[in-house]
Amino acid sequence: MSSANFQSIPTLDYSLATSNPESRLKFISQLRTVLVNVGFLYLSNTPVDKGLIYKLKHDYVPRLFGLPQGDKDQISMANSPHFLGYSRMGMELTKGEVDWREQFDFGTGFEGERPLKEGDPEYWNVYGPSQYPSEDQLPGFKALFEAYLAQVSALASDFLRLVSDALGLPPDTLDQFYRTNDRMHLSKIIKYPVQQESRQGVGAHYDGAMLTFLLQASEEHRGLQAQNLRGEWIDVPPKSDTFVINFGRSLEFVTQGVVRATSHRVLAPPLDSKTPRYSIPFFYSGMDLEVRVDGSALKMPPEILKLRDERGVLPETESINYPEYAHDVAGKVYLLGRAKSHPDVAERHYPDVFKELFPNGMPLHGVAY
Repeated sequence: MSSANFQSIPTLDYSLATSNPESRLKFISQLRTVLVNVGFLYLSNTPVDKGLIYKLKHDYVPRLFGLPQGDKDQISMANSPHFLGYSRMGMELTKGEVDWREQFDFGTGFEGERPLKEGDPEYWNVYGPSQYPSEDQLPGFKALFEAYLAQVSALASDFLRLVSDALGLPPDTLDQFYRTNDRMHLSKIIKYPVQQESRQGVGAHYDGAMLTFLLQASEEHRGLQAQNLRGEWIDVPPKSDTFVINFGRSLEFVTQGVVRATSHRVLAPPLDSKTPRYSIPFFYSGMDLEVRVDGSALKMPPEILKLRDERGVLPETESINYPEYAHDVAGKVYLLGRAKSHPDVAERHYPDVFKELFPNGMPLHGVAY
């Protein structure tokens, strides 16, 4: 059994889960250990089209960031009440330090705006259409990336059922948080440049989504690290033909702390690097906006709770812990998290939330974590 003070990240073979009952049981047993003790894994042999991945990594992503600054600014996130679009370098802070990354945020599932009526909660507006470069600016990118997102979303949905199974629950248990058609999962395409100010690409944090599927798109660059129970930073280097999966605070909350949300960070490429690091996380974040994940929704099997207790209490860290899950619905938690990270969007589209979070006015940076 893997130690909670892991020194490396295990690799699970997805084909075991789809082959035969015996190999599936082996996969479920491995996944249970990772869920409780590690919170991070590599997933190999997935059905996501390798051709799509290759074109995305080697063609479109470098060209996306190579667009003229004016073209990128045309789709600035500040335009979008859904927190989707382009963010310039160094716009966010983690633990008081600048995150040296440039990024585009994209959502799934929406082509047009969803009409809201008077009295609807403002967090109902967090889901909506993405902003893409025009076909003239980057021909074929939108179609290819949406095809990629559709495949990763389907894989994440199937994987969530495997998580339920590994926790001793009926396979469709966690589907209850994703029942409505009005939902949006979030993805980012991130560039971590070689720069001299700091090694912080993004500081230590937890994810909020139940699942994160990360495509490390620069195989020559290390940088991602996960934190074990002793507080040690363990490298999660790029590994060909895999996704890195980690589990977020919402899954930790809803499983009464059984599933381990693991603190992680990204170091920027060192000064002797010749190229930036590119990264494409997909967050299976689109829960129904009115659901709660405060730990009371699921009845966990005693034998699974025993595994949690044998592991021991997870340490406190300086990472964000999404405490709002204890008393707010998922839509409100999502809105607050995004508004903290992107106060310029909040000021323009959610002025009341902005005043609540930033009573002294616009900060110099978003406070991501």
